[in-house]
Amino acid sequence: MNILVTGANGQLGREMRIISKENDNRFFFSDVVEAEGVETMLLDMTDAAAVESAVRANDIRCIVNCAAYTNVDKAESDEALCRKLNAEAPKILAEAMKAVGGLLIHISTDYVFGGDPYNTPCREDQKGTPTGVYGRTKLEGEQHIEAVGGKYVILRTAWLYSEFGRNFVKTMLNLTATKPSLQVVFDQAGTPTYAYDLARAIETILEDYTAECPTERYSKTGIYHFSNEGVCSWYDFTKKIAEIAGHTSCDIQPCHSDEFPSPVVRPAYSVLDKTKIKETFGIRIPYWTDSLKICMKNLKNN
Repeated sequence: MNILVTGANGQLGREMRIISKENDNRFFFSDVVEAEGVETMLLDMTDAAAVESAVRANDIRCIVNCAAYTNVDKAESDEALCRKLNAEAPKILAEAMKAVGGLLIHISTDYVFGGDPYNTPCREDQKGTPTGVYGRTKLEGEQHIEAVGGKYVILRTAWLYSEFGRNFVKTMLNLTATKPSLQVVFDQAGTPTYAYDLARAIETILEDYTAECPTERYSKTGIYHFSNEGVCSWYDFTKKIAEIAGHTSCDIQPCHSDEFPSPVVRPAYSVLDKTKIKETFGIRIPYWTDSLKICMKNLKNN
């Protein structure tokens, strides 16, 4: 099967490149900019004609959409572009796959939640209550995909990090190595997610889809949650990063979210319930600290 990966030069896209090397499917990697050392098909996924042309020219039967506008704070003043990338583009991709009877695997976010208070893991059928432009546009993207009516798997994830690009792990590795003290919020709880583990989950879904095809309607179409197992605060996450790295000289202290003013109220509790994806696809999900150790080892060895 020919598979198109959008946002291929981002964190998850780069992990998908690694996964593809051990896979029998044929992958095409696209982005809006090129990256050094990797082959990239330049494709604007907000251009419906360009997407349709790329799909037909390369006989694409599945799109894995790793692209998104992810700057949560900046989204508040850049709503038009954020909506174009997070809401309108997924609709274009869904329509392109429906036209050829293909599957769209779309990456969404825990930020579709947050407006209502709760302290139990979020399930897929829980009402979305986003608190900012980023979360609202990502929820709109999900709704557009569902409305198109094709075959899709929407994967909501959270707190993504990897060896690639800019992310919380790499930022905190630097800060705990160079700062005598650090304050990190403790009143936001979630689960760090290693992008490689998410890529592996996507690979499992692709294998399942390949085995079930050809079918008019994919029986496992729907929304699923994926993050690593466990729960922590950003403070706990930072403490574990520093511990693994051996950065013992930095005094890391907890603080409240309101001590770091932001244009967006972030979800206070965005732990995702992953029962559905584990039962449907037989996926075993690693504990977050185990995956963090693997990522940090890779960063040290690179």
